[in-house]
Amino acid sequence: MKLEALEGVIPRASIEGALREAGVSTPRERKLNLCMTVWVLVGMNLFTRMSIQHVLQRLCQGLRYIWPRADDVLPGSSAVCYRRAQLGVRPLRTLMQRICRPLTTPETQGAFAFGLRLVALDSTVADVPDPPANVRVFGRHRTGRGPSAFPQARLVYLIECGAHTIFDVGFWPYRVDEQTGARRLMRSIVEGMLVLWDRGFHEFDLFRAVQQRGSHVLSRLPAHVRPRRLQPLTDGSALGYLVPSAYQRRKAGEQLLVRIIEYTLTDPALNGYGQKHRLVTTLLDPEYYPALELICLYHERWEIELVMDEMDTHQRLTAGPLRSLTPRGVMQELYGWVLAHFAIRALMHQAAVQARLDPDRLSFVHALEVVRIAIPEFQMTAPAQHGSLCKRLLRDLVSALLPVRRSRINPRVVKRKMSDFHLKRAEHARWPQPSMPFHQSVQLI
Repeated sequence: MKLEALEGVIPRASIEGALREAGVSTPRERKLNLCMTVWVLVGMNLFTRMSIQHVLQRLCQGLRYIWPRADDVLPGSSAVCYRRAQLGVRPLRTLMQRICRPLTTPETQGAFAFGLRLVALDSTVADVPDPPANVRVFGRHRTGRGPSAFPQARLVYLIECGAHTIFDVGFWPYRVDEQTGARRLMRSIVEGMLVLWDRGFHEFDLFRAVQQRGSHVLSRLPAHVRPRRLQPLTDGSALGYLVPSAYQRRKAGEQLLVRIIEYTLTDPALNGYGQKHRLVTTLLDPEYYPALELICLYHERWEIELVMDEMDTHQRLTAGPLRSLTPRGVMQELYGWVLAHFAIRALMHQAAVQARLDPDRLSFVHALEVVRIAIPEFQMTAPAQHGSLCKRLLRDLVSALLPVRRSRINPRVVKRKMSDFHLKRAEHARWPQPSMPFHQSVQLI
C-alpha cells in the first residue's frame, strides 16, 4: 500500500528511516508490514468515524479497484493490533520530529512580523478510553463535583501561526502541568521567532529559555505578577524587570529586562471591555516595535486556538474519547493525529503559496475532504501522471476560499453543561448481568 497523495509530505523513505533509527524491524514481511502500519495510524486520523477495518479499505480502495481479486482479503483488526504492538511509539515520535517543521517564508502572507516568524504555544487535553491501564498512566481531572468522565492526556503544541502547522508537540499524563510541557518544547525554538503564549504559561525560566535561543516573547501578564518598573517609554509602554519566583534566586539578583504594555478596550462588544490588560515582551525598542502594533499582533495567538479547533472539531468529528485502549496505543494515535493534520496543512500551504494567497483563506474542512478523495485517485493513476494529479490537487484546495477574516467576537459559553442522569461511578462498570433470558423473567399480573 502506498499513499502517493501524501508522500510529498510524508515520504516513504522518512518512515523507513524512522523505523531504522528506532531499531524496529520484523523477521518476516507480512501482508501488513510496519511501514503500512504507520500509514494506518495516519489514516485512522483522516477517517476518524470508521472502524480500523474500514480505514484499511479506504487506504487500499484505489489498489483494489485496479486489481480486483476475489481472494484478496485485507488484514483484520487483530493483525493491526499485533503490528501496532510491534511498532511501538518511538518510530512515530521520530517521524513527527523529522516531518513536522516550520514551512513559511517571509513572502508567506501573515507569517512574519518585524522580520520574526510568528509561533504560538498552548495546551489542551484529550479524553482517552478508560480501561484501568489508561486510568493509571494518564489520570483523571478532579474537581469539587468529582473526577472527569474519562482519563485525560495533556497535549502541548508549538505551532506556526502563518501556516497553522504544528512543528512540535508533547503528550503527557494530565497531572503534568502545561509549563513543564512548554519547557520541553523549547528544543524547537530557534533564532528569529516571536513566541506568543497566554498568561497561564508565564514563567521566568521560559522567558529566559526563549531569549537564550535568539528569539523573543510576547505574552499576557498574570494579575499577580508585578514587574519592577524602571522607566516609561515614548509610546506609553515601560521598561521593567521580571524576577524568578524562588526567593533564593531573587536574592542572588536574577532578573530579566522586559517591556510592559498596558491598555484597555473601548468597544462594549469586546470581551474585557473597560478592564486593564497587560502585555509583556522582550522586544524593547518602542520606535521599531510600537505598542499598538504589538497589542494587535498578540491576537495572532488565537491562530493556535483555531488549530486545536481544526483537530478536535473538524478532523476527529467526534466528541468522544480517542479509540486506543492501551497507553502505548494512545500515544501512537496522538502522533498519527498530528502527522495527519500536518500533511493536510502542508498541502494547503503549498497551494496557498502557488496561488499567492494568505493560507488563512483556505478551508481546512474543504481540504480534508479533498485529500480523502485524492487518496484512491492517486492509486488508480499511472505514476507518470502523478505530477498532473498533484497540480490538480493543489488547485482543488484553493477552489473554495474563505472570506477575509472578519473582526468578530463570540461569548465563551457552552450549550449543554449539566445532565439529568446520575454520575457514572466505579460500581457501574461491573453492573450485574441478567441471570435468565428476558422472556423467562416476565410475570403477568
